[in-house]
Amino acid sequence: MTSRRTRERLVGRLRKRGIVHEGVLAAISDVPRHIFVDEALAHRAYEDTALPVGHGQTISQPYVVALMTQTVLARNPKRVLEVGTGTGYQTAILSAVINRVFSVERIEALLSRAQTRLESLKRSNIRYRLGDGYEGWPAESPFDAILVTAAPREVPAILLTQLADNGRLILPVGGDEVQELKVIDRNGDEFTTETVEYVRFVPLVKGVRQSGRGDR
Repeated sequence: MTSRRTRERLVGRLRKRGIVHEGVLAAISDVPRHIFVDEALAHRAYEDTALPVGHGQTISQPYVVALMTQTVLARNPKRVLEVGTGTGYQTAILSAVINRVFSVERIEALLSRAQTRLESLKRSNIRYRLGDGYEGWPAESPFDAILVTAAPREVPAILLTQLADNGRLILPVGGDEVQELKVIDRNGDEFTTETVEYVRFVPLVKGVRQSGRGDR
């Protein structure tokens, strides 16, 4: 169930849903999603669905991972901030197609496991930070693109300030049931916003949690 053929079937499903960027499709084909989920769920790793990963978090649906990556790549970014490392799967896809990835995670246990997985894939173009995703990564800004993998109720204004001119922010915005996947483009001091999909993500939570006890 974890074979290349299984991943190729997933790629075929994504093509039918409108994922056309060959680099993104190649990354989906190459990255072993099963190593980013618990062993008990490995047989479901190549379904096009989100899966629970503990700590109240999920690994995102492959279609949404591919869509968000394809959307930020439209601006040819060189430096991308990911808010919410989670399992590291989205990070792995980004690092396959973008020069430098900066990833922030608030849950120490998740970040540690993600870093171990990504190092096993020999990804050397990623920098990690344990921190509050609401704050982004000011010291490394501006970023050509920012990709947020959890849903705030409103767009965090500080993330807009960390976008480079002509930069792009993609994030889900809304309540617990359903959110709008918004794309926000910066042109000088002007911002334009478009909704590209309706999605469901876990909430973007403020603060940092440095202990995993009691989270599963």
